[in-house]
Amino acid sequence: MSTKAIESLSEDTVRRIAEERGEPEWLLETRLDALEALETAKLPDVIQTPGRRWTDLEALDFEQLVDPLNQSDTTERAGGDDDVVVLPFTEAFDEYGELIEAQFGSVLAPDENYLTALSVALFTTGTFVYVPEGVDVEDVTVRAEMSSRSLFSQTLVVAEESSSVTILESITSADDDVDGDRYFSNLVEVVAGENANVQFGSLQNLDEETYTYALKRGVTDTYATIDWIESNFGSKLTRSDVETELAGDGSESQIVGTFFGTDDQHFDINARVWHEAEHTTADLVTRGVLDDVARSVYEGVQDVGEDAWNTSSYQRENTLMLSDDAEADASPKLIIHNHDTEASHSATVGQVDAEDLFYLESRSIDSRTARNMLVEGFFVPVLEEIAVDEFREDVTELVFERLQ
Repeated sequence: MSTKAIESLSEDTVRRIAEERGEPEWLLETRLDALEALETAKLPDVIQTPGRRWTDLEALDFEQLVDPLNQSDTTERAGGDDDVVVLPFTEAFDEYGELIEAQFGSVLAPDENYLTALSVALFTTGTFVYVPEGVDVEDVTVRAEMSSRSLFSQTLVVAEESSSVTILESITSADDDVDGDRYFSNLVEVVAGENANVQFGSLQNLDEETYTYALKRGVTDTYATIDWIESNFGSKLTRSDVETELAGDGSESQIVGTFFGTDDQHFDINARVWHEAEHTTADLVTRGVLDDVARSVYEGVQDVGEDAWNTSSYQRENTLMLSDDAEADASPKLIIHNHDTEASHSATVGQVDAEDLFYLESRSIDSRTARNMLVEGFFVPVLEEIAVDEFREDVTELVFERLQ
């Protein structure tokens, strides 16, 4: 899929963004290359069946959604240890410029698709997290509020050998005077060194006037682990891609996803893992709930390479329907090029169990409360996979709010 050029976007716009932020020359050149890539780049692939495109990204009017020179956000960053670096890029360049230059775009190419190129060319907010060798830190938080028509964010995480970090990020909409549709883009790169452990949790709860695109990708060295927690509750249309390249022997990844759609929300959720080395392990777990006329599309991909001996890879996705008018589609995939593999995948769609509902109602519980109890119980298996208490509590609270 391709899209038309944004007439209001020019090289002068990109240069102005870089100049106002005091960025190094290499990053300006990266931005300009991304801008040039927009001329030929295509939109991300979406699942299609004859006569139907499950998510219509071509319908987005970027000319109206993108306002590059008026981006605004309020972001609070906190790191729990003096040894870990948690900074906006503008403050990190002086001391860590060479490291950022070496790793920026090493996991996620700016010209991957039209939306990544647009984000790299225009991003004005984001975070650099650097965890030196042997450092262990648990409570890195990035909490952002979006207060403009469009906002482009870029995050780079570099975890060196035998380090460990847990990062929790969240994005919400600020109370402001912006009318009409909005657009939020969030790109995340994670580089996990040998024996490093990275947990990255993301919670999106933007207002329902916002279109959201998120692409998070990590690459593992030997014995490294990258675990993702991806929760989507807000936004009118959400396209979320969470991916791990298991490039080192003995490396592991878990992708845990949750979503809850109401009204006419649309979620396009994708989880992908590439097994490229020996003795790698992956676990993909997603659960979502849909009410009203909400819609979800899920694609999970486990790709086992020819050299990925002794691979273990598992995937399961479950969607619970609270309305006869909601709709869910799923496409789990196994791509296996090595016979020494244990792998499975599954996807289910169903409604609240009538017998369970009847059982609770027969105990004098009203029907709405009974239904809500069953929905909360539906999320329990995936919540139990979330090792971070704070994040699990945030997700539980949002589920409760939706049910009310």
